[in-house]
Amino acid sequence: MAKSTIAYIGLGSNLGDRRGCIDNAVKMLGQVEQTGVKRVSKIVETASLGHRDRPKYLNAVAEVETTLDAEGLYRKLADIESVLGRVRSEKWSARTIDLDLLLFGQEIVNLPHLTVPHPQMHLRSFVLKGLSQLNGDFLHPVIKEPINVLADRLGGCDFILNPDLPQLISIAGIIGVGKTTLAKKLSKRLRCKLLLEPYDQNPFLPEVYAGKKELALNSQLYFLTARTKQLNRDTLQSGRIIVSDYFFDKELIYANLLLNFQQLTLYKKIYPQFAEKVAPPVLVIYMIDSPQKCLQRIHKRNRPYEQKIKPQFLEALGSGHEQLFARWKTCPVIRLSGSKFDCTKPADINRLANQIKCYIAPHQLPSG
Repeated sequence: MAKSTIAYIGLGSNLGDRRGCIDNAVKMLGQVEQTGVKRVSKIVETASLGHRDRPKYLNAVAEVETTLDAEGLYRKLADIESVLGRVRSEKWSARTIDLDLLLFGQEIVNLPHLTVPHPQMHLRSFVLKGLSQLNGDFLHPVIKEPINVLADRLGGCDFILNPDLPQLISIAGIIGVGKTTLAKKLSKRLRCKLLLEPYDQNPFLPEVYAGKKELALNSQLYFLTARTKQLNRDTLQSGRIIVSDYFFDKELIYANLLLNFQQLTLYKKIYPQFAEKVAPPVLVIYMIDSPQKCLQRIHKRNRPYEQKIKPQFLEALGSGHEQLFARWKTCPVIRLSGSKFDCTKPADINRLANQIKCYIAPHQLPSG
């Protein structure tokens, strides 16, 4: 008896009777030999990827059970597309129906005409939300994370891989969480450029931590100009992979905590002129740990000007980061919990590096 496999199929339509096309596609899926439709997610409307001026899509995900192999099921999907009037032209062109084989059990397929899991499904909220309705605990065969975790990384947005941008991976988190350690290990593992924030070069920072609040604006402006120079979109090479041990958008978190009203008012007038020059990250790694553990690391590394940092300040930084990422729409965010991830363990670094490769332009990846 042939082996039965649970597969997931993405359905989309942005031409003609969109809902009718999806309904007809589901009906025809149920008529495919050796295949049955088990469930279908809710239909959602989404903007067209790559061309926001084109008609919006209706999208859904179908769960099917089949004794066909992956390639056999793929051919049946192509037949249904043809019957329903799909015309294949340029990428992201309008179409009556689009049927994508997203997942085929835990199988990994790499053929010239078929890649499973779908190579960019983890960047599409409209796909992951539908999959989460059907089976949010399903483990992605390549990324090795549940579907609902992958959905949370996108913040409700849809992204595309763009090799024309610097492939900037920014590491975020409060002081003492381990950002620099992780950045160094990832840059070595990915064999890419490393950018470290000019922390110890700031002449005002020790004075600010010592209580001289009148120098807080000087300190923030030093960081603002230095980081803008490092992350300038005109100097970072397009397509090149870069790991930084900070992310630029934390500037406003620190400014809100360290500056008084007058200083902050002036800073917020200056900030946008610098921010517009900065290359956006294509991926953020957000490290999370308790203020107590971060404070232990701060004391262990023994930078004199950091020794007066209080848990309350770290808690406020953590709150600022959480608020920022609650509304973050720039790129995917991988959250790393200190209780589950240890950057001193090679296995954890390798696993993270392999996941990162799925979120950056593929032809820029190192070999080996």
